[in-house]
Amino acid sequence: MPCYFRTLLIMGLFFNFSQGSPGQGSPDRMDRKPAAAGRFYPADAKELNAVLANLFSDARARTTENAIAIVCPHAGYVFSGKVAASGFNQVDPEKQFDNVFVIASSHQVTFPGASIYNKGDYLTPLGKVKVNMELANQLISKNPEFVFNPEADRNEHSLEVQVPLLQYHLKKDFKLVPIVLGTQSEETCEKIARVLQPWFNERNLFVFSTDFSHYPSYADAKLADKATCDGIVSGSPDSLMAVLNGYRNKNVANLATNLCGWTSILVMLHLTEDDPEIKITPVQYMNSGDSKFGDKTQVVGYWSLAVTKPVSGFEFTRDEKITLLKIARNTIENNACGKHVSDGNPAIYSKQLKTQAGAFVTLKKDDALRGCIGRFSANIPLYKLVREMAVASSSEDTRFEPVKPGEVEQLDIEISVLSPLKKIKSTDEIILGKHGIYIKKGYASGTFLPQVATETGWNLEQFLGHCARDKAGIGWTGWKDAELFIYEACVFSEQELNVRKD
Repeated sequence: MPCYFRTLLIMGLFFNFSQGSPGQGSPDRMDRKPAAAGRFYPADAKELNAVLANLFSDARARTTENAIAIVCPHAGYVFSGKVAASGFNQVDPEKQFDNVFVIASSHQVTFPGASIYNKGDYLTPLGKVKVNMELANQLISKNPEFVFNPEADRNEHSLEVQVPLLQYHLKKDFKLVPIVLGTQSEETCEKIARVLQPWFNERNLFVFSTDFSHYPSYADAKLADKATCDGIVSGSPDSLMAVLNGYRNKNVANLATNLCGWTSILVMLHLTEDDPEIKITPVQYMNSGDSKFGDKTQVVGYWSLAVTKPVSGFEFTRDEKITLLKIARNTIENNACGKHVSDGNPAIYSKQLKTQAGAFVTLKKDDALRGCIGRFSANIPLYKLVREMAVASSSEDTRFEPVKPGEVEQLDIEISVLSPLKKIKSTDEIILGKHGIYIKKGYASGTFLPQVATETGWNLEQFLGHCARDKAGIGWTGWKDAELFIYEACVFSEQELNVRKD
């Protein structure tokens, strides 16, 4: 038996009592060194890769589509790794995510709110995972629910064990947002969910870390874990809490908890409860009694679940996205140099690129806005509209001087293809990060694309207020008696697709 497995049996199934510490570096930077390696999973990279290969080959294949979140266990890989791999298999490994949020409940310390590691990157035996420190700092500085608590990450395994699974499964680079919940407050969990709502969309992946029942018999665990799973699948935070509170009064022998990461799952349910398109699907169940290293007298339960939603707006292949971005870049370059802008050869464009839809072209320079103009609808093919909006955003946006020839190579181009406008009766219909808004009052109007809420971190009132005041010019509260419309967008950029700008 490898020493890794022997160590797992010695230390137990579920907790990490070691005194690991964050990585050392400059006073302003401390990469987070692994604290669970060698106990919950192998510390040797070669052995870890072999273990992960076996887990994923034995795991269930993808049975769901368009997963934006998963629930996975966090025990030692020999006990829960197969269930976790089945959960990760629900995620498209080729998809490019802006961020991966891993949300785990603290097993080490209790503190108000949640801690985000913002001192450096995450290290595992498989290498370094970059932390989105800009976003982490933004969340901490703007929201009292978030802090950096050094004790939250120091020995916490529930978040760490998910990271090698991500490194193995996802084929494209991603940025990590590591969040450890210290709160035991249902109200605070709801507040945390509201803060994270703008990022809960198909552009980001959320991983919620939890095990299920702790220490009942094998048979009792199966019953308890099924009830808890049903409470989660209901999509209702109240239904889940009713299950958990009900089991506290059942006096099931040796049952310490139904859900050690209940705060993490409560955050998830508050994120999903207002979106009827979201579906929560069980993927696989096992408990530690199913492992050859476990017994059936006292077990821990493990479920993996997938959170899915239909793809919004238009979908394009990578090649189609690159084609549109190249059209925009070539158009901007020719226009800046005073050259004729050609329609090109329509015969080479796919049917999707010839469809009629609204689109915006956004230009950024050094991460700052350099121009943005678009139309909500069009009676011309999409590839032509992108060409027209590329000219407009680079030379007709009155907020900026026209783009000069020497600037073109410094630009990052983003395209948003829009769904039709939908008039709404209540702002409750707006889902931040999913919907763009269009406000119209008399002859005044203004819009924000869906990604504005994500990029700014605004709440709904700020999203509406800024749009009404700064874009429509009708004052901060002008939206209250204006016509409100929502739309969705398929958003892609040169930076996201790593498109060469030559």
